[in-house]
Amino acid sequence: MRLKTTNWITAIGLAAGAALVSVPATARESASEMRVGSLSGAFLAARIAETDNDLTNAIAYYKRALSFDPDNQTLQQSLLLGLISQGSFDEALPFARKLKEVPEVERFSRLALGVDAVRSKDYAGAQNWLKLALESDLDRLITGLMTAWAKAGAGEAEDAIAFIDTMEGPDWYQLFLSYHRALIADFAGLEDRAGQAYEETLTNVAAAGAAPEAYLRSLESYAAFLARNGDKQKALEVIGKAEEFARGRVTVEALKEQIEGDAEVKPLVADAQAGASEALLNLATALNRGGGESFVRLYLQYAIALKPDSDAVLLQLAGNAEQQGDAEAAIDSYAKIPDDSPVKRIAELQMGLNLADLDRHDEAIGHLKAVLESDPEDMRGYLALGGVYASQENFRAAADIYDRAVGLIEKPERSDWNIFYQRGIAYERLKEWKKAEPNFFKALDLYPDQPQVLNYLGYSWVDMNIRLDEGLDMIKRAVELRPSDGYIVDSLGWAYYRLSRFDDAVRELERAVGLMPNDPVLNDHLGDAYWRVGRKLEATFQWAHARDMDPDETVLAAVQKKLVEGLPPVEDRAETEAPADAPGVVPMPERADGREGSGEPAVETASAVPSRHTVQPGQSLWSIAREVLGDGNRYQELLRLNPQLRGDPGRIVPGQELNLPAPSN
Repeated sequence: MRLKTTNWITAIGLAAGAALVSVPATARESASEMRVGSLSGAFLAARIAETDNDLTNAIAYYKRALSFDPDNQTLQQSLLLGLISQGSFDEALPFARKLKEVPEVERFSRLALGVDAVRSKDYAGAQNWLKLALESDLDRLITGLMTAWAKAGAGEAEDAIAFIDTMEGPDWYQLFLSYHRALIADFAGLEDRAGQAYEETLTNVAAAGAAPEAYLRSLESYAAFLARNGDKQKALEVIGKAEEFARGRVTVEALKEQIEGDAEVKPLVADAQAGASEALLNLATALNRGGGESFVRLYLQYAIALKPDSDAVLLQLAGNAEQQGDAEAAIDSYAKIPDDSPVKRIAELQMGLNLADLDRHDEAIGHLKAVLESDPEDMRGYLALGGVYASQENFRAAADIYDRAVGLIEKPERSDWNIFYQRGIAYERLKEWKKAEPNFFKALDLYPDQPQVLNYLGYSWVDMNIRLDEGLDMIKRAVELRPSDGYIVDSLGWAYYRLSRFDDAVRELERAVGLMPNDPVLNDHLGDAYWRVGRKLEATFQWAHARDMDPDETVLAAVQKKLVEGLPPVEDRAETEAPADAPGVVPMPERADGREGSGEPAVETASAVPSRHTVQPGQSLWSIAREVLGDGNRYQELLRLNPQLRGDPGRIVPGQELNLPAPSN
């Protein structure tokens, strides 16, 4: 039987950022009833599992299919790529050997064999495996850098550097070439050559915008090189450059502390295996744009096969798993990060949040409590644990956690605004307004005009029928600051509704639904407003639309009643109108990683847009889009590129990493 190319193989033939092809819905629906007793049945089941990002079952079904046709190269290719992506590298090697001459897959089969040879210190064999018949620019860069490291591992550092010097390609090659030229010279003790090459990376800020992680790794390696060679002042200057580019990055802060304290500073790359792994990591992170997650995961798995204890690769693998909604895989990668790594605490916090995502809340709470006990002054731990409690609507426990955090803050700074804001939300949900309101005031005192706080406080006043003019003005100000935030625009529309200004409500709620058409609450609100202005057919349509969007039980019950009965007269409306929820949602931190902020907006030094951005204290999704992308209205792109936000701009927290759109040429 001849099989059509699978999702994995389609991805192979495309550019690095290409998304996988989807399986038609009819095939997906029939798969659950399929008895896998044939080649075609197993193949289709594998494709459906693959499309669902269920690698375990995809691999099992491909193995089943291969049992019917052991020589089928399409199935062998799919298994090769699936096993590597799963991290079963050794199990993938027999398929790599079988497929080493197959043009469609040699870029992966021969790379796997090259990686295996490098880790086995068979450097001559590695150089042979890394010769491809067909090469894209990306393939040529990967195999070239890997070949250079194989030469360096064989004791031929001068030849390795000379080989890199001969590599030609597009302009974006230069950062990678200069960085690995520096690493090889550093590894071989060629200090002058290393210093010159490191300096080339330092000044290549334009290329750094397209590959920020590789650029930052090069600065960390350069600073460590300078410190080991006795130039402490220049090392700290390089650290300063890294801080300008990504303020609060944990690995930079840890390296700075070592240098300032005259502690021993180890090289970032100590052997050829680590160097080859670094090359794969650098390329993987540069490719980490929306839609390319499966492709990135492959290269990260190659990298971890070469250096299984690499905290940098494990952190990226965990983040990749989170992007794809695989919390179990994320936890597994975080758990493998060595205890002495600067990012270990970040990993521990993330493990707790991923446990909560798996609805293993008791484990998540126990885990985060233990993390907090190990460092009671780390505010990230309180935000993470409080967020887990809030996600369960256990606002009393959340308030208690935030109370503990506030008690540790001797002199509140701008970066502390979110602790007070979250504490205010917890007390508001507990209907303890006298405790809630001062926290919102404090958050605004620390961060004036913070849109989320303005929105929440203003709406709360309107909802309680107090300070109406001030409340409405606050919400309007929040909308001015974030005009494309559907939740905040909805708050303004619903505030007008609560004030019986129904024509104004319709105008704003139509805007909100236009911004977030798939939100059931916003559609429910618009239906109510339509009903009040006499547009009853449209109201019924909006309610039906909200019903079909899988809303929570409270919204569903209210919508179903309105579809039968409509709305009562205005004076009796409180019983059946849309639930008057507090504005927005309680944000649960999605990431706690890597970079603590100092409380001021980030200062971009690169001339191109980075592919990743670290959220700084006080930033909103709107402000990030405005500051980094040049247009706040592009925040919707950030929502699409960051599925971990689940469509909610309020779920960002300081230290969280966001994917950004690829730079346009």
